[in-house]
Amino acid sequence: MELYPIMLFVVLLAGAALALASWLWRHFSHFSRMGVNHVSAVPLLGDMAGVVLQKEHTVDVLMRCYGGFPDDRFVGRYEFMAPFLLIKDPELLKRITVKDFDYFVDRSRVIDEKIEPLFGRALVGLRSDEWRNMRSNLSPAFTSSKIRQMVPFMVDVGEKMMSALKSKIDQSKDGYIDLEAKNLTSRYATDVIATCAFGLEINSQTEDNLFYKISTETTSFSAGAKIRLFAYRIVPWVMYTLKLSIFPKKIREFYSNVVLGAMKQREEMNIHRPDMINLLMEAKKGQLSHDVKTAKDEHAGFATVEESEIGKSKTKNTAWSDMDLVAQAVIFLFAGYETVSTTMAFLLHELAVNPECQEKLVQEIRENEERNNGQFDYNSVQHMTYLDMIVSEVLRKWPAAPVVDRLCMKDYNLGKPNSKATKDIILRKGQAVQIPLWSFQHDPKYFPHPDKFDPERFSEENKHKIDPFTYMPFGLGPRNCIGSRFALCEVKVMAYQLLQHIEVSPCEKTTIPIRLCNKNGLRIAVEGGHWLRFRARK
Repeated sequence: MELYPIMLFVVLLAGAALALASWLWRHFSHFSRMGVNHVSAVPLLGDMAGVVLQKEHTVDVLMRCYGGFPDDRFVGRYEFMAPFLLIKDPELLKRITVKDFDYFVDRSRVIDEKIEPLFGRALVGLRSDEWRNMRSNLSPAFTSSKIRQMVPFMVDVGEKMMSALKSKIDQSKDGYIDLEAKNLTSRYATDVIATCAFGLEINSQTEDNLFYKISTETTSFSAGAKIRLFAYRIVPWVMYTLKLSIFPKKIREFYSNVVLGAMKQREEMNIHRPDMINLLMEAKKGQLSHDVKTAKDEHAGFATVEESEIGKSKTKNTAWSDMDLVAQAVIFLFAGYETVSTTMAFLLHELAVNPECQEKLVQEIRENEERNNGQFDYNSVQHMTYLDMIVSEVLRKWPAAPVVDRLCMKDYNLGKPNSKATKDIILRKGQAVQIPLWSFQHDPKYFPHPDKFDPERFSEENKHKIDPFTYMPFGLGPRNCIGSRFALCEVKVMAYQLLQHIEVSPCEKTTIPIRLCNKNGLRIAVEGGHWLRFRARK
């Protein structure tokens, strides 16, 4: 009799284990039942086990999936527990992102807005009609005329950066300094976002101010934040039950106080400053409108994405909550801080290890200086051909967002996965596809010698050969990056100001060739850091 409870426990435990194994087997045989080739997966972790264990980077996983079945138009992968179809065919990509966009309006959601409103209520997290309305309301804030007004803010930030750099070089005994370039560009990007988005004038080059500290904490994801993020992908029902947010309460309160406090002060004192706070205030009142398109818009850069009719359409006035306003400003921080600072750091690295490209760009800067009597502004920077070629190639080789996804809104016929398949694959409502930006832009079929830094790919003679559905650093279709013009302008202004006075070269700590850091497997970061040498130009 005494053995009965033990035997019962063992039987129940075995039954539970069998049920779990059966459920996992069925879950991870999803693509086999569909008739789609897929890469191997580990229960719970999918194909991300190497990333979690810091053995490989996310881009390694993408390239393995993308190249695993070379004859297939799409393949399956499990990102943790979530099944995705990875799209490999540019024509199919065109259908999904443009022609049949109504089938793929939304992105898959990791975290519910009620648990993490800073993400959920931001433009990138909104869905369906809410997203359409918000995109339409915000789109006029990112036109050329609005960005042109913010360039003086960027120039002021650049001057503070140059002053700090020159001071450090003057104080050095060797006539140069070795710096971690990502730290330099992150501080620059922080100050640009602070002034252009939040209306704050700070100098992170000389001090670790509160805004810089909070922004770094927000965008770098602490170990705890990463664990919670992984948990939402592996056991979402547990996380939703516990209602665990990604960011601590102090971060939401900080940005809420900055944004709402600035708006209140401006309304009370009738202050007008051409920045994102002001544009959000106008958007809330329904007073933002699109510019009349001019020829100047065509020079925003090769990588610029055009706004769709959805963004340009007029919608009824939207009732904005305080969190809606704060979330849009914070997502601007995410997009402008991490992605832009990463792009700038890789730009400096590539110019350091490719001095012939650096000298050619410096010559273009000097010609622009002479032509404009020592002045530069939005228009002159946008018309610098070689600068745009450099930035376009950096964005090809080092896209800050290696993959994006789209959620299927209603059953969709993807066609046959390969020439040997006998039936079409139907993507069901609620399933999702991924667009591997990194893989397309490193595919030798579309970009010969993809690991070579070659700005000539984007020369007037060559750029027309590039299929727009293989080059997509700012995404594709109506759901592309709303801030592409701002980002490109910021990168170009920073490059202009720095290279005009500073020569960048490798140093003993420079990682050549670059190796991505597996410890930051979800971010595009360099093993050992972005160390470079900075010397004043003669």
